[in-house]
Amino acid sequence: MPPSVRPLPLGPLLLCSALVVTLSMGIRHGFGLWLQPIIMAHGWQREDFALALALQNLVWGAAGPFVGWWADRTGAWRVLWTGAALYALGLLGMATSGHLLMFNISTGVTIGLAQACTTYAVVYGVVGRHVSAERRSWAMGLVAAAGSFGQFLMVPVSSWLIQNLGWSHALMALAASALLIAPAAIGLREQRQSNSAPSPSGTTATTEAPLGALAALREAFRHRDYLLLTAGYFVCGFQVAFIAVHLPSYLKDNQLEPQVATTALALIGLFNVFGTYTVGVLGQHLKKNLILSAIYLLRAIVMVLFLLTPLTPLSVGVFAATMGALWLSTVPPTNAVVAQMMGVRHLSMLGGIVFFSHQIGSFLGVWLAGRLYDTTGSYQVVWWIAIALGLVAFALNLPIQEHRQPARRLVTA
Repeated sequence: MPPSVRPLPLGPLLLCSALVVTLSMGIRHGFGLWLQPIIMAHGWQREDFALALALQNLVWGAAGPFVGWWADRTGAWRVLWTGAALYALGLLGMATSGHLLMFNISTGVTIGLAQACTTYAVVYGVVGRHVSAERRSWAMGLVAAAGSFGQFLMVPVSSWLIQNLGWSHALMALAASALLIAPAAIGLREQRQSNSAPSPSGTTATTEAPLGALAALREAFRHRDYLLLTAGYFVCGFQVAFIAVHLPSYLKDNQLEPQVATTALALIGLFNVFGTYTVGVLGQHLKKNLILSAIYLLRAIVMVLFLLTPLTPLSVGVFAATMGALWLSTVPPTNAVVAQMMGVRHLSMLGGIVFFSHQIGSFLGVWLAGRLYDTTGSYQVVWWIAIALGLVAFALNLPIQEHRQPARRLVTA
């Protein structure tokens, strides 16, 4: 990325960012609905399906820093176009692969790369560069809320497609919808200019310190609070990936109707719209590390109450609504803290490093749940692991000082 870019209008920037995240996150949030149809069609075990989605999360996270570097350097819109094509290709492979190796390549590797190219790290890099620090948490919360609306919208759509088209053709329909990310990416195309200029939102283009990507990485890995934030985000990935993929099967194992799971996933998405936006607004006024600690503690409490309460459609609905309010609400404050501590010049890359930790947690949350279920016939152990990790993340975020900057400032925000 050159020393300055032409400021993007705030309205179209946020609208296009929201559209991209609605599609990319909305599609992936319904993948748990395909677990039982696919393993029944191919005669696989739950661990087989879980491993592919766990690999997807791991590839997504591992590719994130490299994709972020590419987006910071050349612009997000190229990355998003590539991601749209990979998403469609991966969904087609998921629909047609009858062998586990090909299923892992398409569902795990290809879709994982697509998600790295089309989700928060890439989009937030553009948002962070074009929204002032005073409004950045709000803007990121708004975009995250769009991703939550995508879950609310796409989960019932995915369920309807499976019931009316069959699981394979339903994936092909989603492949076509993934291509819509490409035209939405046009609104995130940054243009070079020689000098900084004020934007319509009242911000100015950033002035960069002469610090390259490798030097920025060295500064980040010496920064205690950046490392604490990164470690805490691991827990977020473990919890949400486990619930998103295995909750439908957990409910079916307990003799609840399939529509209860569909409703639960949709409620998570609906209440996450309000949760992420509210947290984004609160991040403008409260310490973001305390907000993160509170979210992790509340998640642990909600899961304990869920396990101790008799399982009924009502209790599932209450759990889904409450957990939904806490679902992606970690995203705005986490990325806003990265931007505040480390600057915005390398935001996609450094945000990608933090997100890699999240995706390692996602890998373990999805795969370990499948493995332990096949071994023990129950998800109970995984629920209690998720609860214990929530308490760990609560403690990790408490000492973070969001205003403490590295020895060398990476870029002025």
